[in-house]
Amino acid sequence: MTTILVTGGAGFIGSHTVIELVKAGYEPIIFDNFSNAKPAVLARIHKICGKRVPCCFGDIRVRQQLETVFKENKIDGVIHFAGLKAVGESVKKPLEYYDNNVNGSRVLLEVMRDYKCSNFIFSSSATVYGEPDKVPLTEDSPVKRANSPYGQTKIDIEYMAEELQRAIPEFSVTLLRYFNPVGAHESGLIGEDPRGIPNNLMPYLTQVAVGKLPILNIFGNDYPTKDGTCIRDYIHVVDLALGHVAAIKHCLNQGGVHIYNLGTGIGYSVLDMVNAFSKAIGRELPHQFAPRRAGDVVQCYADPSKAARELNWKAVRTLEDMTRDSYNWQKNNPNGYDD
Repeated sequence: MTTILVTGGAGFIGSHTVIELVKAGYEPIIFDNFSNAKPAVLARIHKICGKRVPCCFGDIRVRQQLETVFKENKIDGVIHFAGLKAVGESVKKPLEYYDNNVNGSRVLLEVMRDYKCSNFIFSSSATVYGEPDKVPLTEDSPVKRANSPYGQTKIDIEYMAEELQRAIPEFSVTLLRYFNPVGAHESGLIGEDPRGIPNNLMPYLTQVAVGKLPILNIFGNDYPTKDGTCIRDYIHVVDLALGHVAAIKHCLNQGGVHIYNLGTGIGYSVLDMVNAFSKAIGRELPHQFAPRRAGDVVQCYADPSKAARELNWKAVRTLEDMTRDSYNWQKNNPNGYDD
């Protein structure tokens, strides 16, 4: 049985990926400090999977906590989600982001090296492309100085992992650059549960829809796009989770560096998303325009053809699926995970 350590496995994308790993016959172990997740998700994962997934409480910056997991288990590979992830917050707290994301990843890679675990799948981001020269983005699009400390930490971790692979050729590094995850598990048992006011669009939409927040702020309506709002490639979180499973199957023990964009290849504006969500719930969502937000790029969407070709993976869930599942999660869990 192949054992996969999933750092940040209790989080939004991590929890969905854990479920798909179990379904695909892998043995995931969750490693999480619950700084941006809640322990209640573990029982929900158990209910969906029909089995308990082991969870170790720990911080990736603390070597001793990681070493305990590697000593007690034969870890075949690591999917690395753990990290701070809010663009706006990272602009205000850059040092915290570098410490948690970059330093934590360094400690993780160090422990992997020392315990001869040579399969690293990293939760990277389209933010590594900065403000794109042209779209859609391919894996050969230039990596630029990011627009935010959050984005720059993704670049720095990518470079660090690539340098390690050059030093240890049998090391297999897979960089999954994904776009904007939305949606939730179709059961409505797990979904995105951000702390405080959401930084991402979909949980903001859903919280307005259930009355938890009074109005949606749209940051900027003067961008050079069809309706003045930013354009993004939104991908259903279950499709994204399946992309990680496909990467494990293809890249495990292959050595080298493997880079894939995980997106739909379709760009939707913020207003497109608001209109689609309003249609899904049968009423217009209250919204207002606010000033641009630091760190946001104008438009960003993927060319996912390499992942289709090499991983035999493609995002199949539609915008309708994304809005329906997001709303179903929030409607059934208006306060997220109640501990």
